Amino acid sequence: MAIPHANPGDVIDVRPLGSELASTKTHTLVKTDKFEVVRLVMAAGKEIAEHKAPGAITVQCLEGKIAFTALGKTEELAAGQMLYLTAGEPHSVRCIEDASFLLTILLKP
Repeated sequence: MAIPHANPGDVIDVRPLGSELASTKTHTLVKTDKFEVVRLVMAAGKEIAEHKAPGAITVQCLEGKIAFTALGKTEELAAGQMLYLTAGEPHSVRCIEDASFLLTILLKP
């Protein structure tokens, strides 16, 4: 069975999960042939090893704190902070505090 994604015009709630953070799983909110939006949920201490995205990305921290490594440096992102990377830039993520964050990937046509 396919995982449902938002349809055009749907309202998507991306507020902090608060007490539901620990019981929520990562899931894709929107996926088209042009872009994808994923809400990632990670526990403190978890990591996503270095990898490359197929398109430009933005990462917006919704709650908690993550360490994002790219371009030879590590930036800590807390709630309300966002960063951008160009396509194919190697990067990794380490979760400092339980966190949720939005990943938007602009896909190549």
